[in-house]
Amino acid sequence: MTEVSSKIKTEKKSHSLPVDLLIRMVKEKRMGTVGGLITLLLLLTAIFANFLAPYGPNVVNPDINLLPPSAHFLLGTDNLGRDMLSRVIYGARVSVIVGLAASLMCTLVETILGLLCGYIGGKFDLIVQRVVDAVMCFPGLLLMMVLISIIGPGLWTMILVLGITWGIAGSRLIRSATITIKENTYVQAARATGCSTATILFRHLMPNIMSTMIISFTMRVPGVILTEASLSFLGYGIPPPAASWGAMLSGMGRTYMFLAPWIVIWPGVALTITVFGVNMFGDALRDLLDPRMRGGIGRYGLKAKRKTSAKSESSVSPSD
Repeated sequence: MTEVSSKIKTEKKSHSLPVDLLIRMVKEKRMGTVGGLITLLLLLTAIFANFLAPYGPNVVNPDINLLPPSAHFLLGTDNLGRDMLSRVIYGARVSVIVGLAASLMCTLVETILGLLCGYIGGKFDLIVQRVVDAVMCFPGLLLMMVLISIIGPGLWTMILVLGITWGIAGSRLIRSATITIKENTYVQAARATGCSTATILFRHLMPNIMSTMIISFTMRVPGVILTEASLSFLGYGIPPPAASWGAMLSGMGRTYMFLAPWIVIWPGVALTITVFGVNMFGDALRDLLDPRMRGGIGRYGLKAKRKTSAKSESSVSPSD
């Protein structure tokens, strides 16, 4: 009995939210933990690409073109004699920049539109939602190809197009959350006391949809990375000689894929592992942050079970 009570006392010690989230991630979401490690490895690879890559991404040497993997070139070389390992490492930096920047812009756009439409309502909401319907009617990839063709390809063009188009389409989620929250008593009390619209939006509504915003951001990143690779594969992404995983799979990659299959294998493996890891991490983070995904026994299911077992043991008297 004393052992059970001591365990319960130690479990009552409070942790900060990031530490508590990390503990729950490791205990409850094993695949999410693996995805988090892959995401962390991707970030570190992108940050320290200059130190990890043995060569520059665009160092051309025609004398060593199409070399298979060896001790000097671990992933082989491409048709221009560029080191594939270096290009895959620098491709991680491109994916991280586009994934994080476009997802951040997408979250900002959908939060602003969703908050304003959900709180103001009326004709403003009606007009904006018809624009959202018009954007969602077009196939996403085709719409982005048209916009990039008009503006011109490039890194910041990709970020801008992905962030705005995905943000407009995703504003429905924030709008529905805002409509639900604005009917609460504390929002009506803030209106009654004369709080301005900006105060209500940023001090009463936004903190209550923060978990939805975080979940939306983490779930956008893998989709943005995959979309960037798709556009680069079709020739509408980041122009060469930038090291993009999608561009490596296209162009000369398709020309020499049977003669030197490592040209397309390694970028494809890197893209697959990255999207899988970030997806698993985002899915686990969604389950941990969303109260509706925690089940009927509350946030700490393990603690509730242990407390129930402790009470049952104390209520049962020992018998021979």
